[in-house]
Parts: sequence; C-alpha cells; structure tokens
Amino acid sequence: MPKNEHIEPPLPEIVGTAPAMQDVYQLVRLAAPRSANVLLIGETGTGKEVIAKAVHKLSRRSDGPFIRVNCGALHENLLESELFGHVKGSFTGAVTDKVGRFEAAHGGSIFLDEINSTSPKLQVKLLRVLQEREFERVGESKTIRVDVRVIAATNASLEELVETGEFREDLYYRLNVIPVVLPPLRERRDDIGPLANFFLRRYAEQHRCTVPELTPSVIEALKAHDWPGNVRELENTLERLTVLSDGKPVSPELLRFGRPRYELRPSRGGNSGGNGTDTRSLIRNLVRAGLQTTLPGGIKGAHPYLVDGLERELIEEVMRQCGGTQIKAAERLGINRNTLHKKLEQYRIDDAKLAIDKHPPSDPHTPLGDGADPNGHEPRRPPAVSESV
Repeated sequence: MPKNEHIEPPLPEIVGTAPAMQDVYQLVRLAAPRSANVLLIGETGTGKEVIAKAVHKLSRRSDGPFIRVNCGALHENLLESELFGHVKGSFTGAVTDKVGRFEAAHGGSIFLDEINSTSPKLQVKLLRVLQEREFERVGESKTIRVDVRVIAATNASLEELVETGEFREDLYYRLNVIPVVLPPLRERRDDIGPLANFFLRRYAEQHRCTVPELTPSVIEALKAHDWPGNVRELENTLERLTVLSDGKPVSPELLRFGRPRYELRPSRGGNSGGNGTDTRSLIRNLVRAGLQTTLPGGIKGAHPYLVDGLERELIEEVMRQCGGTQIKAAERLGINRNTLHKKLEQYRIDDAKLAIDKHPPSDPHTPLGDGADPNGHEPRRPPAVSESV
C-alpha cells in the first residue's frame, strides 16, 4: 500500500485512522469478499472480534450466520461437543441431540477465538473440517458436510507453539492463509482520543446521561498510559468516567489506571482463630503445621519445604483440571508457558531421582559389608539413642 494512501475503517464501529491500522483495513477489504481462511493475531483486548465481524459483514456470506466460539473458555470435551454437536446419550449429561457451532454456521462464518488454547485431539478434528469441510457429531457415525468460512484468532505465537509441539503444523498452515496482525493500543496512541469520545457517546446513551467532556489534560493522561488491556481496558475506563462525571467535564482526579487492591475484612461468620475453611485460613493452618513438622532429609529450610511443595501441588492440580493442556494451565496459573514446561520437566527429573534413591540397582558382585547377612537380610542395627536427658 502506498504510504500516502489513507484507508478509512471498513465499518462504523471500527474507530481509528492511525498508521498502524492502515494495513489492517486494507487486508480486511481485500480478504472479506473471498472465502480464504483469516487468522487474526494480537494481544488480548485489541479488537479481534470486531475485525472478525467486519470480515463477515463485508463478505458474500453477510446474510448468513456469524457464530463465535471462545476455544479457551471450555474444557476439551465440552468444546468438542460445542463445535461439532452430539447425539442423545453419547456421554453423561447428553439428554438431547445438540447442533454444533460448525453446523449452525453453515452458509456463514465461524469465529474461533483463542484457537491457540485447543488441545492436540481437537486440532485433529479441526484440521479435517478445514480440509474436507465435513465432520461427525460426538457419538454418531453419520458424516455432516458444511460450507463455512473460518476466521480464527490467537493471542499467542502459533509459530512458537508449533516449535514446542503444542500446535499442529499442518493446522497452522490451514489457518494462516491471510494473517492479519492487530497492533496493541500503545502503538496507535493517536487513536486514543477518537476511541475515547466514541465510548463516551456509547455509554452516555446506554446510561441515559449527558455526554461528558474530555479536558485536554485528561486526553493527554489517556495517551500517556500504556494500556496493557488495550482497547478493552480503555472502554472499561471510559464507561467508568461516563458514570462518575455525571454529565460534567471529566477531571483528572477521576482517572484510575491499573488494578487497585482492596483490603477486605474477613467475614464475621469466619473463625477468628484461623480454623475456617476460607483459603487464607487454610494457608495459615498449612504454614503452622509445616513449621511444626520435622523436615525430611535433604530439605534445607522451611521455605523450600512449604513453598515448593505447595507450588507443585497447585501446578499438578491445575494441569489435571485443564486436561493436561499446558497452555490453559499456564494461563490459569498466571505464569509463562515456558516456565510451566520447565517446572513440569524438573518434577519428572526429581521423581526419577527419588525412585532411584528408593530402589538403587543391585550389584551381585558387591562384597558384603560388616554385619551384612549373606542371605540378603538387613543387618541388625543398635537401637537409636535418644538425645533427651
């Protein structure tokens, strides 16, 4: 695209003309009329669903359905049923037949958000739908054919996931026909002012109040913020300002960035002695019990004994609840995926060492030591001497 060419947003609900968005608008206009798969790439809150809707509305399928599925919000088994449907009795709780989202999107578009969170098993079924345009409902052998345009989105690098073996390479190439990279809000600061006014008008109408005015100092403060939550965080901020300003000009004092922490007094129903069942009391009791316990051999100090042990238990439980999917587990734990992978690998190494220590390989040529029984029985040892007086 020529650098001096200006492209307007493809739809009224898309706001912003920053240079970082020009390539996005051009790709949307070029891709929408075709049937090729589109892959939207961007951080959380950058507006991937809005762009997906634009691709659908500008396509020849605009009269057909637009079906959205958040792949990261459901467990693997539930997601399979959600996407492909199921028949009555195919699993516990399947009391009626269910039409899947792919079937419901026939003749239109399906938006697969957070495609990076899908399990390897589900990726196989998705690959078949993309290649053959057919699938079977869960618990049924009848093949269903569909005519669906797939728009997928990811908030993680699929290339890295392919390298680590967490995402199928063939599925990646099927999805990545037309990649569209959405810039974070910090890279399009010139759009913050127009976006802010757009959200002010929207929420003033929704809450039936006067549209407040943004003073220059407030606009500069909005532009200076880094916006880790991107457009979604900005929208949340402007709705709050709309309500709190009560129709008056927005003052800088009303601005509040980040996630404040609130100190809350424990419920009166809780046990003040720390024996309650709330998480904080349970942690307190765990620490007290751990400090009264004799440390196992090889453990140096209470910190590695309690903290490392609790961390491992937490990680393994979250992995179980996430069906062994490291991407979902890392997101729920709030840690980097590579960090989780390294910890799981270290646990496997520790378990292997522990197994060797408990059951060392026997050597038939090892000479018997003093006091050893030639029949292989443990030698008798003197009773332990108590150190107490």
